Amino acid sequence: MTKTLVIAEKPSVAQDIVRALTPVAGKFEKHEDHFENDRYVVTSAVGHLVEIQAPEQFDVKRGKWSFAHLPVIPPFFDLKPVDKTKSRLNAVVKQAKRKDVTDLINACDAGREGELIFRLIEQYAGGSKPLGKPVKRLWLQSMTPQAIRDGFDALRTEQQMAGLASAARSRSEADWLVGINGTRAMTAFNSRDGGFFLTTVGRVQTPTLSLVVEREEKIRKFVSRDYWEIHATFGAQAGEYAAKWFDPKWKKGEDVEARADRVWSAAEAQSIANAVRGKQATVTEESKPTTQASPLLFDLTSLQREANGKFGFSAKTTLALAQSLYERHKALTYPRTDSRALPEDYLPVAKQTFEMLADSGMRHLAPHALTALNNNYVRPSKRIFDNSKVSDHFAIIPTLQAPSGLSEAEQKLYDLVVRRFMAVFFPSAEYTVTTRISTVAPHSFKTEGKVLVKPGWLAIYGKEAADEVEGGKDGDKGQNLVPVKPGEMVNTLQVDPKGLKTKPPARYSEATLLGAMESAGKQIDDDELREAMQEKGLGTPATRAAIIEGLLTEKYMLREGREIIPTAKAFQLMTLLRGLEVEELCRADLTGEWEYKLSQMEKGQLSREAFMAEIAAMTERMVKKAKEYDRDTIPGDYATLESPCPNCGGVVKENYRRFACAGKPGAEPCGFSFGKSPAGRTFETAEANALLRDKKIGPLEGFRSKAGWPFTSEIVIKYDDEAHNYKLEFDFGDDKKGEESGEIVEFEDASLGACPICGSEVHEHGSNYVCSKAVPTAAQPTPSCTFKSGKIILQQPVEREQMTKLLETGKTDLLDKFVSMRTRRNFKAHLAWDKEAGKVNFEFAPSKFPPRPGAAAKTIAAKAKATSATAKKAPAKKAATKTAAAKAPRKAAAGKAPSTALAAVIGAEPVARPEAVKKMWEYIKAHNLQDPKDKRTIVADDKLRAVFGKDSAGMFELAGILGNHLGGE
Repeated sequence: MTKTLVIAEKPSVAQDIVRALTPVAGKFEKHEDHFENDRYVVTSAVGHLVEIQAPEQFDVKRGKWSFAHLPVIPPFFDLKPVDKTKSRLNAVVKQAKRKDVTDLINACDAGREGELIFRLIEQYAGGSKPLGKPVKRLWLQSMTPQAIRDGFDALRTEQQMAGLASAARSRSEADWLVGINGTRAMTAFNSRDGGFFLTTVGRVQTPTLSLVVEREEKIRKFVSRDYWEIHATFGAQAGEYAAKWFDPKWKKGEDVEARADRVWSAAEAQSIANAVRGKQATVTEESKPTTQASPLLFDLTSLQREANGKFGFSAKTTLALAQSLYERHKALTYPRTDSRALPEDYLPVAKQTFEMLADSGMRHLAPHALTALNNNYVRPSKRIFDNSKVSDHFAIIPTLQAPSGLSEAEQKLYDLVVRRFMAVFFPSAEYTVTTRISTVAPHSFKTEGKVLVKPGWLAIYGKEAADEVEGGKDGDKGQNLVPVKPGEMVNTLQVDPKGLKTKPPARYSEATLLGAMESAGKQIDDDELREAMQEKGLGTPATRAAIIEGLLTEKYMLREGREIIPTAKAFQLMTLLRGLEVEELCRADLTGEWEYKLSQMEKGQLSREAFMAEIAAMTERMVKKAKEYDRDTIPGDYATLESPCPNCGGVVKENYRRFACAGKPGAEPCGFSFGKSPAGRTFETAEANALLRDKKIGPLEGFRSKAGWPFTSEIVIKYDDEAHNYKLEFDFGDDKKGEESGEIVEFEDASLGACPICGSEVHEHGSNYVCSKAVPTAAQPTPSCTFKSGKIILQQPVEREQMTKLLETGKTDLLDKFVSMRTRRNFKAHLAWDKEAGKVNFEFAPSKFPPRPGAAAKTIAAKAKATSATAKKAPAKKAATKTAAAKAPRKAAAGKAPSTALAAVIGAEPVARPEAVKKMWEYIKAHNLQDPKDKRTIVADDKLRAVFGKDSAGMFELAGILGNHLGGE
């Protein structure tokens, strides 16, 4: 009997598909890497399992950072497995190659990346020739069981997906070509004078960075100007009201900072105030009704912007939360969408969603849903239901499934989506806007009043939104106005010029940067207009968060609060690209054009060949410009340092590669200079100033050795007797020489706490924290203690506060910047005093997850191996102790007898706790006792109730509960 293989993007989606198909296709049997019944085999990737690479004959192994081997433009691409998921790939390929599997269904996420993930797996499975099995596409907008079944009833054909597949491959190959060639070319250029300065560029990440750098340049160059506003208070018969002077004849000109209500001299402002003070004014006013419609439904970018503005969530966090609400809780529709409308046949679903919300028990949302249903607000509207504005996915809205067990952050995001969904169906908010002009000839003063008449959709958001209505925060707007009778003259009670300063443009936050990426840098505030520009944006809604995170990881940008600030490394890259005239990588709008062409390709309106030819031409030009650049420096806007040259006291100026002495006025430079990017880390201007001033700085992170290893170090400027000048050196804080020489140490800093070995004071000394009795001091020339702990451990700086905490409590907070020497991966740990070992050691936080079946045995074996290795390295005395311990009876290995209640579940044989947990999970799975709404909760049957002592327990409680039932543990 033939079968259909269904490949999902993630294991959780594969499980959802199995659950949805079971009622209509029969029960599935679970295997290690797939599910199977008579009709289907269901398996999954875990994201990208395969990536593209240059074919062997075109790949450069040695000297790849040299111009000699650039550009690399292979005529086709080979595939290679992603190392960490190779076993998963083999499992999926094994199913695809089965003789009884005759056709495939691509059930990866509905979008460009999902299409690429599947296509590359399919190509890899076929090897040198195509797999040759027909493919259909499952296109899911929602993860509810019914939506999945509906998707299987409406599978898309290979032909329908051809455009999306071409765009997916083209995007991947274009990013490879620009990223590989651009990064190698710019790295080669920056490393020409020696060293290795990795300079990463990308088709989308670099134009995004240029937006941030250009904004920072405007801020730095901004010169604030003084201006004045004239504020007055008028008295009418009914009371007082405020007003502000303005020029009714003012028209917008070339001065971008000019406004109708600004004057540019204190004398003019004072003159106006003196001219009207104490006089009577005539009043004219105009009142008119106005409305404000709710914002459109969310797409991913607008949701990320709103969540960043309201809650401070990063784009990455918002995407992860939305993905969890979609995949795990089935509470939201597909989040990686660029559409803000719904299909025209979705009106019945929208009504059902309102019914679910009205009946959900969510007290803060249900009353509004009920209002909408009772007043028949859920009606057809082209603003909401429009097929022409729905691309691959529709807007993000709640599903028909009311969620439970949400985290606080998930609940916040869910509420945000639900309120926006309800708001678009509610009537517009209605206001009365009154504009009052008070005239003391020839001067005019304006007062605007805005009164909310009918809240409409604002009722969903409450008072907070009503206060935030357009103009409601401007001081002279939004107030209730006291009435003025027709023809009534009012008195100028008070008039004051108010001195102010113009402000530079604001730095980007993630919310505003996402908006700039969406419109390729064009400042567009209008929702509808921005939507029209979306196809020409930088990246896609699904990739923008990753692009921002990548720039932060590469240290091109920093987060400070909610602001995003470019680093010196970013300015240096932009200076290089501008100097080389590689404008394609600098201009957001040009890259936005390429994104637009990819969207055209998805629709079958542009050939893949034409797009890739354009990318190849751009790549060749970029490499040629870098390779042939023959001037000594790159032109740019460079800084002059405040600190003088340490050698001659002259002025130190920046150029593209170095900070160099320019000499004293009228004198020649002395030759002092130092590189801007030692070991691949670029100095900020403030850091370079501090280095010259103090002759040392650090420890600083982010350096890389020639072999590519990251390291942390102090940097010092020392006088070189041979060169008769100062030079820059790394200082790794090796204190041993001083200690061995017996040189007396004097501590100048306050004590951090008591030494855990001898109780003496602990101080900073060089690159370590040491006991005052561990080094020669005037009080004790011969050291008698051994306590010493590094100020940087595996690249994790250990601040004074953390060492103080360790000395007081026994351990630090959980620190998250350790980097393993073996794997080069980051890890988190506490630093803790290990009394037995007599030194500071790592202490790892307990795992949040129960061990996988079979993991316990592996862990025990690994621990035994580690213990053995440690014993080999330990001194003979310790080894002897361990040998004695090994000869003792091995009681623990035999396990402990379970209680009567536990024996009824896992059997009566003695068992170790990890094995007991494993058996318990086997019982839970076999009897299907996980809560379907929250898999972390175990619902007890009669046997488990006796063990738990309650009706349910969380998965993280199991080990503790079982410990109470094992032989007096």
